[in-house]
Amino acid sequence: MDAQAPAQYHNPVIDPNCVPRPYPARTDHIPTTMEGIDAAWLSRMMWCKYPGVVAKSMETVELLNSHTTKWRIKVDWNDVGLAAGLPANLCMKSNWSGAFDNIDIHALEARFYHFMVQEIKVPTAKCYYADWDDDGSAHGLVILEDLNDRGGKFGHSTQQNGVNMIMENLNGLAKLHGSLWGSDKISSANAPWLQTQMDTPIDSDQVRIMWQWIALNLDEPGFCGIAPKHYLDDPRKVERAFDRLGEIERAYDAPYCVALGDCHQGNTYILPEGERLWLDWQLVRRGRPWRDLTYFVVGALTIEERRKHHKDLVKQYREYLIATGAEGVPSFDDAWEQTRLWVMYGIQAWVANLDAWGQNGIPMNERFFVAAEDYGTWGLLGE
Repeated sequence: MDAQAPAQYHNPVIDPNCVPRPYPARTDHIPTTMEGIDAAWLSRMMWCKYPGVVAKSMETVELLNSHTTKWRIKVDWNDVGLAAGLPANLCMKSNWSGAFDNIDIHALEARFYHFMVQEIKVPTAKCYYADWDDDGSAHGLVILEDLNDRGGKFGHSTQQNGVNMIMENLNGLAKLHGSLWGSDKISSANAPWLQTQMDTPIDSDQVRIMWQWIALNLDEPGFCGIAPKHYLDDPRKVERAFDRLGEIERAYDAPYCVALGDCHQGNTYILPEGERLWLDWQLVRRGRPWRDLTYFVVGALTIEERRKHHKDLVKQYREYLIATGAEGVPSFDDAWEQTRLWVMYGIQAWVANLDAWGQNGIPMNERFFVAAEDYGTWGLLGE
């Protein structure tokens, strides 16, 4: 079995046309490690947006340090902070893990929260501070509400919520896509920081970037037990198929919308009434909805549920999207063909997943591998 990358992968070059940081008064860099991050540091950062604020103390509630650091903290604010509505419980999110320092996902998420979140007509986490360095490092920081205070629960890749709940969630997904459907606000002229789907290295080179983790899974007996033999015999075919998907997307003619980009249950929070709050905007894109729709539905349903209900879900999603006022929505036949193609996005994402990152890979890999066989995805992409 050949688990070597087809060529030595070089880190993608970060766009030199860096987006100016939102708080020019901050002259120091956002730290790249957790060393020195304390109440005094938090006060200096938050002062940029809330002059006079002081964090009198900061304590750790929980630290999740995978490929992105999520650091839940409890803060005792001074009167300025309390008057500004800063809550005691917050979650800081940045790249303090020492990994993925060659890609711009952290700055991109900060830019989304700073520039665009207010335009999105579905629940998102409340952001109290978003900032990034504009020195070409692409380092970013967001400070969000602690969602545990909402009384709901975080989604997980393996949650089985049933077809009815996923159908209801598609209404929210359509509202997300309908928020800025075909809008000039997301054009490259008006939002130059917003990358175009499958036309940025973090998308088009995703397989090559993640190859070292794909190679680890290729040595896992459990993974090899569910992967199709034709893939195990030629693991590089996922790279070729994904490249072809990118070519098709770049040639596709349809309105753009804001796409979450990494739309699986593990990147959501289920509010007490059942509505989903959409999380993790590190791969947010100027794109089309089929990537999000396919990735979410195939990953959220059992194989049997998907086989029985997938077309009905795509039809219902289209109706929800049209109901938002979106114009020029592709036909169902076009949407279904796009769905068959975009199964490959889920394959390339999950073959590179490590369970240590918090989501269970084997059941997700099986769902996407089987869907690709059911829908002829490999053949559609030249394999």
